[in-house]
Amino acid sequence: MHETNAGGCLCGAVRYRTTGRPERTTACHCTFCQRLTGSAFGIWVTFRIDNVAFDGDARQAYEHRSDESDRWIRAEFCARCGTTVGSTLEKGSGLYAIVGGTYDDTSWLSPEKHIWTRSAQPWVVIPADVPRFEKQAVASSS
Repeated sequence: MHETNAGGCLCGAVRYRTTGRPERTTACHCTFCQRLTGSAFGIWVTFRIDNVAFDGDARQAYEHRSDESDRWIRAEFCARCGTTVGSTLEKGSGLYAIVGGTYDDTSWLSPEKHIWTRSAQPWVVIPADVPRFEKQAVASSS
């Protein structure tokens, strides 16, 4: 992994840079992430907010409250092309999660855990050596 990594939305109107190592990299299989990404799961690369810098157009936000935890997640996206670039969580004060697939170079990404696997698509194969959780990860590793 490089010390600084850059990425952005599909149209290039929103750009970002992250510095340092992420706090965690998580694959989330919840139905919200499936709908948000339009894919089988979301890859969230979480940094201290001070290690994320944005350029370009202002991001728009959509806040969703979980029907299970009653906590909110605030997804941020490009107003021009609709690409979700990141999010903040009610539970994660001081943290910002980048959507992994929006990095210019994704070769360094490797999820360290898979969460909400009870909602995982049946054809998704989770590596045997990566921790998995039916719901959220235990508090000590979230």
